[in-house]
Amino acid sequence: MAGKPVYKRILLKLSGEALQGKQGFGIDADVCAGFAAQIKEVHDMGVQVAIVVGGGNIFRGNLGSKRFDLDRSVADYMGMLATVLNGLALQNALEHEGVATRVMTAIEMRAIAEPYIVRRAVRHLEKRRAIIFVAGTGNPFFTTDTAAALRASEIKADVIMKATKVDGIYSADPMIDKTATKYEKLKFLDVLSRDLKVMDATAISMCMDSQLPIMVFNLMTEGNIRRAVEGENIGTIVS
Repeated sequence: MAGKPVYKRILLKLSGEALQGKQGFGIDADVCAGFAAQIKEVHDMGVQVAIVVGGGNIFRGNLGSKRFDLDRSVADYMGMLATVLNGLALQNALEHEGVATRVMTAIEMRAIAEPYIVRRAVRHLEKRRAIIFVAGTGNPFFTTDTAAALRASEIKADVIMKATKVDGIYSADPMIDKTATKYEKLKFLDVLSRDLKVMDATAISMCMDSQLPIMVFNLMTEGNIRRAVEGENIGTIVS
């Protein structure tokens, strides 16, 4: 039995790598369907859900510019287009779950997605539609973390939920350093001063200016999106 949500409107930040599952590349249909089922669970609780999805499972701009000797802006635009592929896959999975969904893009492509307009996005949320924001900010040199901070601020989300493969923020990489300690709460300035790799510095600074908390939690544990929405202490809160 689902409890009562402590957040009315959330922005869920999904990495592209999460969608690839164990494949190492591309989109794992079962993983995508599993995420959609978790999102439906909180949507059915009355929570307004917006999603920013990355593209690293297909193409990552900062790495692509080095590997393929591409101009950084060209590589970043390729990375933004990769997020569109992920967004469409997630939309399909959500609609299979019965969740009305809109994909909104920062780069205009009217045949497959709506152009992003803040007022229209808010109206979709009020009408109980989930939104997937794709194509980052529409500008090169900005990450999808920054896009998440920007969109969350614009739609006045209560929280950014950064879904990762670990159960919070640690003093070091827990996969490498077994002595790494987990933080339950952090201040924005702590994240910046300690150079903790939560989100990039631009995104953290934007959240700090907007007083927008960030919750970092493990997406791979089934039901964790619901637990996060209910306010369970399952990760790290930056505020």
